Amino acid sequence: MSKIDSATAEELARLKRERDAVVLAHYYVAPEVQAIADYVGDSFALAKLAVSLPQRTLVIAGVQFMGESMKLLNPKKTVLLPEPGADCPMAHMATRDTVEAARAAYGDDLAVVCYVNSTIEVKSWSDVCVTSSNAVKVVRALPQTHILFIPDRNLGRYVAEQVPEKHVLLNDGCCPFHAAIAAREVAELKRAHPQAPVLAHPECTQDVLELADCIGSTAELIAYAQESSADELIVVTMDGVAAEIDRRCGGAKRLFFVDESSCPEMDKITLASVVACLRDGTGEVASPAPEVAERAAATLERMLACAGR
Repeated sequence: MSKIDSATAEELARLKRERDAVVLAHYYVAPEVQAIADYVGDSFALAKLAVSLPQRTLVIAGVQFMGESMKLLNPKKTVLLPEPGADCPMAHMATRDTVEAARAAYGDDLAVVCYVNSTIEVKSWSDVCVTSSNAVKVVRALPQTHILFIPDRNLGRYVAEQVPEKHVLLNDGCCPFHAAIAAREVAELKRAHPQAPVLAHPECTQDVLELADCIGSTAELIAYAQESSADELIVVTMDGVAAEIDRRCGGAKRLFFVDESSCPEMDKITLASVVACLRDGTGEVASPAPEVAERAAATLERMLACAGR
């Protein structure tokens, strides 16, 4: 984990006291941002955690939909995004027309399942939200036979394979950065490091997942790396996770990533932008319209009911 100079650390501590603030960072942001965070995790875990925190100001070092989710679950708190321009392309890759067409075709026997990596508006069109770690459990628990999975076709395809009793309709959306990882590159790493297990996120394409020893959410991949006896690991997700794996393993594991494995949107978030948003109060996330917030929050509550809190 990166070291932070004392002047910056002191300024951050002062600003957090003055604003009654806490900093929460996603696993994919730069190591120096993770280093100054009070909590590091995936998007939904951080949003849930924030509900229990006493601070009135929440700084989320992540992309737009993460700030939206945090505001949705913490409507009375101030939520700040250090870089409001950092956005997740996949979060927007679903249309109302796709949802309405599926509802018209399958009626009450359809559930619209929305990956948490989506905008508040997309969530508001849906019946239930899921994360990459609980998607299979939630879909299996739903009473409907037909499932429209939005917005990520790759996670949707993985879920469909695990729950063959359901008819899963896939949406034409994806994480462009996970989808760009080529099976050829992973196979080359396997040949170079034959003893290294392959850990892959289900946002990757099917041919990549076929090479994996472990498929799981970001948190699950980190936990696997921590618990594995292997000295070398091939990690097929965004390389920001290296900071947390190194922290948990004391730097004892050699980690290998494909050449292009960073999220350029997460890379926009810098230590300087975290300091600036705390200092100036910039990047505040607005509350969504009440009717949209109500419908979107219901999808999260249904997820918790299906998957457990």
